[in-house]
Order: sequence, then structure tokens, then C-alpha cells
Amino acid sequence: MTASSNPELVAAIRDQILHSPQQRISFADYMAAALYHPQHGYYSRGAKLGARGDFVTSSHLSADFGELLAEQLIEIWTVLGCPQHFDVVEMGAGQGILAVDILRFISQKKSDFFKAITYTIIEKSAVLRQQQQQIQGANLSWKTWDDLADESLEGCLFSNELVDAFPVHRLRRDQGQWQECYVSWDKGAGFQEELGPLSTPALTHYFEQVGVNSENFPDGYTTEVNLAALSWLETLARKLKRGYVITIDYGYEAQRYYHPQRSQGTLQCYRQHRHHDDPYCFVGEQDITAHVDFTALQRQGDRSGLDAEGFTPQALFLMALGLGDRLAALGQGNQTATGADIIRVMQRREVLHGLCDPQGLGGFGVLVQSKGLRSDRPPLKGLTIPRMA
Repeated sequence: MTASSNPELVAAIRDQILHSPQQRISFADYMAAALYHPQHGYYSRGAKLGARGDFVTSSHLSADFGELLAEQLIEIWTVLGCPQHFDVVEMGAGQGILAVDILRFISQKKSDFFKAITYTIIEKSAVLRQQQQQIQGANLSWKTWDDLADESLEGCLFSNELVDAFPVHRLRRDQGQWQECYVSWDKGAGFQEELGPLSTPALTHYFEQVGVNSENFPDGYTTEVNLAALSWLETLARKLKRGYVITIDYGYEAQRYYHPQRSQGTLQCYRQHRHHDDPYCFVGEQDITAHVDFTALQRQGDRSGLDAEGFTPQALFLMALGLGDRLAALGQGNQTATGADIIRVMQRREVLHGLCDPQGLGGFGVLVQSKGLRSDRPPLKGLTIPRMA
């Protein structure tokens, strides 16, 4: 055990392993415990977010990201016919920054829409829920999926950097067959990985479902499969009656995700703004993530009653919603600006460029799906700039 690990969490996972058949658990179960153990998990104790934490999201950089998402929500409300009740459901809201920025912008720009909004946050972490509940607003509520009836939501369900933190199964090719990575416990060495048969038949069919021929991958090829994301999207489709689902995260379509050259998968750990690929150190004190397979989400949506609207890089999505106009306005300058004003403009320009940097946040994927809408509707503004090659 690394000295910087949480000892209570290490002991809890160790006991889980020792009381399991064959004294091992799947990597997915290990990751679930490391991140979401009710008392000691990384997220359950309150993930360290922001500049002083382990990682930042787009919402930490400036209010612009939330305001541009608000522009998309305004358009969605219009597409739905400006209903008197409109659900905004944010899943995994972190510190609640996006909710604040979105609601403030809409209240200032579109008061009639603001009055129609019910803003619901779905948050698994009790500590993060407590932080979010410092937000003031009569139209804000916190619920679980069990609190929401099937086909009860009309509006938009969205997430930003949520799916990458779902527990994943790790698979490895061994003697021409897929084997699953399991986690065992060695009293002297701590957590150890070992291979074994696949834990569920769903893993056998996954690659066929996403259109990838994985039988020719070489021995040692290691990758991830996110079955939790599939059940999550099925839940969204079931709860939504009419409207859109927007998923923003880092990841690839399946052919890029499972490319033969990506032989060690995409698993990454984040601590103090540094990343590495060892999930067995700093247990409970670091984030563990894997890139998102957007093809899997789209095809699961197809099976669950969602229509695919489009998939585009975040840079193009935000540019179509007005990010370019904001950059252009900063470039016009002000002849009476002071030195401090110029510094603020330069800092904001840097932030806006960061949101559309294709090597960073701008390269994130944005998947838009819908349900219950007319087939002759125009595409959403956020999808109107042609995607990059």
C-alpha cells in the first residue's frame, strides 16, 4: 500500500476481495470501490476539483462554457415549442459551477424561459451534493433516478465529464482469447492484477455491438469496456419523454478507441494535475478515468429509443454557439482601456482559446441524441458547423 493511499479504503477493498469467490474482484468492481465507496471513495469524500485540486473541467475556466450551453438550452426550448415546463437535468454536477452559470445567464437573457425551468441535479456523492446545495434558487432540486418516473422529463439531460469516471472492465488478449483483469490481494505487495475468464457475457458481445473486429488483436493488447455507460444511457432514455440528451466528454468513436496501435487502452489517473496509469497507488486520493466510446453510447441509444442528432468536437460545438463571436469582440479592443483591462482581456482570450484547443478541451466529443421529436426539425445550432476530418 502506498503511504498516500487512504488506509480505510484500502482495508475495505481488501476485505471485499478476501470475501469474494476466488478471493478476487473485477477491475470494474475495484474502480467502483476506489471512486464511489460510500464512506471512503474518492468522489464520496468530495473530489478535489479546480485549480487547487487534481483536475479542472471546462466550467472551472470561466462562465463562458456555461453561458454557451445556456444558449443551446434556449434553442432547445424553442424547438420544443416554448413549453411552460422545461426540465434541465445535469448529471454529475461537481461543485455546481455550471448550474450557477447557466441559470444566471438564462435569467438575464430569457426571463420567460427561466420561469419555465426546473433544474434537477443527479449527484451520487453526498459531499458534492452538500457543496452544490449552497446554490440558491427556487427552481433547483436534487433527485435520484428512482425519484423520477419513466417518461416524466421534457427538456434536456446533459453531462460534462461524467461518463469517463464510470467503472470500466479491463480486458487483455492472452493466447488469442479475451481475458478479464481481476484484482487480488497480496499481504506483502498489496493489490495485484491477474487474468481470468470474462465476468459477464455482455463483454463477449460488446465489440460486435460497436462494429469492431477484435479477434486479430495481438497478445498483450489491453483495453477497457464501459458497460456502466450503457445501462446509464438506457436509464436516461427511459426517463426522457421528449427532448435531448447531450453528453460531453473526452473519448473517441469505436474504430479510433479500439485501434490496434492503442495497445494499452486509455486508463488514466489524475492527482494534483498530473496523470499516470497506475490505479493501485494513491487509492482514494486520485481520480481514475477511461476515455468514452461514443459509438457505444450512440448504438445503445438506438436500441433504447434515442435518435442520433450528431457527434462533433467541443471546439466546433462551442464555436457554433457563439464562442467565435466572443473572441472577435475581445479582439476589437478599447482605446480607453487601462493596463489592468488589457490584462483581463488577454486572460479571457486565453481561456476562450483553451475551450476550443483541439489538443485539449476543444478535442472533447459532444454527442447529441433526442427522443419524441418531429423528423423534419432543423439541426441544433451547436451541430451546424461541419465536423473536423
